Amino acid sequence: MKHWKFLVVGLSVVGVSAGVSYYCAKHVAPQERVIIERELPIRNVGMSDGNIGIDFTDAADKTVNAVVHVMTTYEVRQSAINDPFLQYFFGDRGFQQAPQQKQASGSGVILSKDGYIVTNNHVVEGSDEISVVLNDKRQFKATLVGADPSTDLALLKVEADDLPTIQIGNSDELRVGEWVLAVGNPFNLTSTVTAGIVSAKARNINILTADMKIESFIQTDAAVNPGNSGGALVNTRGELIGINAAIASKTGSYSGYSFAIPTTIMSKVVADLKEFGTVQRALLGIQIQDINAEFAKEKDLKVLEGAYVAEVGENSAADDAGIKKGDVIIKVENHKIKSVSELQEQISRYRPGDKVTIEILRGNDSHNYEVQLKNIEGNTQVVKSVDPELLGATLVPLSEKEKKQYGLKNGLVVKDVKRSGKFNEAGIPEGYIIVRINNQDVNSLADVNNIVKKTQNNSQDQALFISGILPNGKVVYYAVDMSN
Repeated sequence: MKHWKFLVVGLSVVGVSAGVSYYCAKHVAPQERVIIERELPIRNVGMSDGNIGIDFTDAADKTVNAVVHVMTTYEVRQSAINDPFLQYFFGDRGFQQAPQQKQASGSGVILSKDGYIVTNNHVVEGSDEISVVLNDKRQFKATLVGADPSTDLALLKVEADDLPTIQIGNSDELRVGEWVLAVGNPFNLTSTVTAGIVSAKARNINILTADMKIESFIQTDAAVNPGNSGGALVNTRGELIGINAAIASKTGSYSGYSFAIPTTIMSKVVADLKEFGTVQRALLGIQIQDINAEFAKEKDLKVLEGAYVAEVGENSAADDAGIKKGDVIIKVENHKIKSVSELQEQISRYRPGDKVTIEILRGNDSHNYEVQLKNIEGNTQVVKSVDPELLGATLVPLSEKEKKQYGLKNGLVVKDVKRSGKFNEAGIPEGYIIVRINNQDVNSLADVNNIVKKTQNNSQDQALFISGILPNGKVVYYAVDMSN
């Protein structure tokens, strides 16, 4: 098969033509995937020739009620205007006008009886309203607890009790060739179950565009289609082992392969979003790349597996531990590392401050190092969201769709401006897109945290000078006094 293009489990409401590439936006109607489990139960199906069949009914019964239909409402703009003044500052692009309401849908998985639901980030990003429909047809309004574009995961919350849930399994135990079920809502056909096997693990298909993206997908051949994004991939025991996220397709519909985010990644992301509102990303502070035969010959490496250390950041976790440029990481704790995606998956399980044992190959010799992982700021502290009580607002990173819509490379959208808070005092409205603060580009809460901390520690000038644009495309500047 040549020239595969990857499509996030979702399609635009207006349709997608043949040859579509990876598409990740809130108005996408996602698709589903499937994964396999080992020790699959088999039973005699009573055929006279003694053939044996596989029974998926128990697994389906355990999971179908905990997979929900996620429906979103969002605005799209129909007409465009060009402003030479805006083009001078932000480049050549049109600003969309005349917003219209559109709807899209995907899937989600109930994780707790009190209403926490996991789905894909691309299912809900940029949405104005989110609602969830259960298999028993009950419907709830959902709030977005947090989202992580780096893994394409999002956590929702509905106000309900005693909801059906799925037991979370260990995706590490999956083996290639095991049977799995994909459960979701393809093409708005609710409670659909398909079966397949695990085709590969730790697959990197280069579909995510976020900073510090983590791709270590479970690849299956279970049939998934638009609407299944965010749905469940379960083993034959009915345990959740993945969240369906994308398909390989030339047409936008299922063509043989689908990809799911393993629960090892999901569980950590969900726990962080629930506790902190943002993911605690642990970093080694290195640049890495995969190894093939040609590269191994060029670098005189003795192995074809592992993650090659191309650069080591100064004062990074790896640098402090003694890892050097040219080393090959072959093991994290007791887990063998065969590729960059496997290394990313293993490190993604930890938080800043955690200590891990990493085995590297240097020439013909192997060495073990204890590494204390750091955060994006270069320390071991917990990274918290910007204090909503201080600024009096919620800041949400621009989605890829919004970046294209406004022609921006970075930015944060201001939401939920409270009467008490610095933003309200400065007159900053909801919907305002912050592009730069104190002459620094901002694209994450961590960026704002760093700038706010520096400003508060500056005895001479404790003000935030903010530049950005309103939803109508008008460039506006604000000054926020942080001195008291």
